[in-house]
Amino acid sequence: MQLSAQPYEERLTAPRSWWLISFLIGVSFALILLPFGTLPMLGGLVGGTAAAAVVASSYGSVRIRVVGGLLLAGEAKVPVTALGAAEILDAEEARAWRTYKADTRAFLLLRAYIPTALRVEVTDPEDPTPYLYLSTRDPERLAAALREARQAAAPGAA
Repeated sequence: MQLSAQPYEERLTAPRSWWLISFLIGVSFALILLPFGTLPMLGGLVGGTAAAAVVASSYGSVRIRVVGGLLLAGEAKVPVTALGAAEILDAEEARAWRTYKADTRAFLLLRAYIPTALRVEVTDPEDPTPYLYLSTRDPERLAAALREARQAAAPGAA
């Protein structure tokens, strides 16, 4: 099976304000180390900023991709043939599915700083996961990519 062109890829990067917070954490480390001299203060500034930036970057490095008949979302790797209907969630509906409507068996790729999401049913009877909740900045495009990949992977598709 040859991999098709990549119809969808998104990285759920951390918002810009988190990078400012990373710098402020570095400043706080510098202020803590200020009584020990200039060199420890500079080390605290650089080290604190770097450590906070690594945390922000790793949290914001998760990707959602649709490629080769698979949906790759964080740690999940699901064939598109095992997926059903996709429901586009606005900010209000996404909040509801993150809280009181959520099923404990569902796979949630959740980023609270992204207000919109896509909820995709899992139709595989072997899989206990009822649906995937995917935070995404462009749910319409992700739903379209899943639909196209499902049609391409359907039996009898050329």
